[in-house]
Amino acid sequence: MVYTRKNQARLTSAEKRRFVNAVLELKRSGEYDEFVRVHIEHYVSDGDDGLRVAHMTPSFLPWHRRFLLDFERSLRRVDPSVSVPYWDWTADRTAGASLWGSGLMGGNGRRSDRQVMTGPFARGNGTWIIREGETDGDFLMRDFGRPQNPIELPTEATLAWAMRDPVYDTEPWDSTSSGGFRNKLEGWTSGTGNDKWRNHNLVHRWVGGHMLGGASVNDPVFWLNHAFVDLLWDRWQARHPRSAPYLPEKPPRAGHGPLHGRICARYEGMPPWDVQPDELIGHRGIYRYA
Repeated sequence: MVYTRKNQARLTSAEKRRFVNAVLELKRSGEYDEFVRVHIEHYVSDGDDGLRVAHMTPSFLPWHRRFLLDFERSLRRVDPSVSVPYWDWTADRTAGASLWGSGLMGGNGRRSDRQVMTGPFARGNGTWIIREGETDGDFLMRDFGRPQNPIELPTEATLAWAMRDPVYDTEPWDSTSSGGFRNKLEGWTSGTGNDKWRNHNLVHRWVGGHMLGGASVNDPVFWLNHAFVDLLWDRWQARHPRSAPYLPEKPPRAGHGPLHGRICARYEGMPPWDVQPDELIGHRGIYRYA
């Protein structure tokens, strides 16, 4: 049966409560921390050795689609009525937006140590303790807008810039690709300072705290951000029906540059599942967006 992912701004109080309760149950059981570990393990940068599947690579979109599906299936084993909501960050662009209320994500971190003090994921509730990550504290951290060096969430214009590109991805298939929808949506550019970030990446930077780096799954807003990114891939395909839905079709050949064995072509398996990007181009038989 096809289920629906909703805009978080249109969730009822009961829907928010069921989603939060399911997330907290995965945390209680230890399953949530396994999702954090998987993302940390597969966060491989351009300059690192090994296969890149999650970030700075063409498989950014299908990899996170499968990652979201795994998380959603776990949630639905707890409560079959639950799905992952999405956060339209071009519309809900302030710290006062509904997702930061005490019934869903909770609010910003306090100034002294960026510790989140409100909502269901505050350390003080005793239910959300950070066990996997790169910080000394065991509490969730946020730093909305980075007031020490202010930034804003992506605008409709910034998103439109990515959505207009009719090509899925381009060589060299990494964070330096100047063209291609994937890299523009992921948000890497040749700019400096705050101008370096766009779209998905800018959202991570704006939230700050644990949303920076491979351990970003520690903040449950990670899933709402990636649900919207997944929706945008859907919209891009509808806008460019004649474009190849995934590139490259074939892997870079051995002896033809440094990318051989570093990225997944359309019909190559992505770890940790060995599922091909081609298998994740569509989702209509599983879920839809409202």
